Amino acid sequence: PFLVIDLIVATITMAMGMMMLPPTVVSLPFKILFFVLIDGWNLLVGSLVRSFT
Repeated sequence: PFLVIDLIVATITMAMGMMMLPPTVVSLPFKILFFVLIDGWNLLVGSLVRSFT
């Protein structure tokens, strides 16, 4: 999903003619928002805990 966000943001910024703006600057807030919306910390910590038990 994070690669798709990068591709979409890069396509949109190039289409708008903003070639000097790095796509990562725009896509990072969207990635963080997506991580929070899917409850990423809970998934990450839960997977780590399950791997040690």
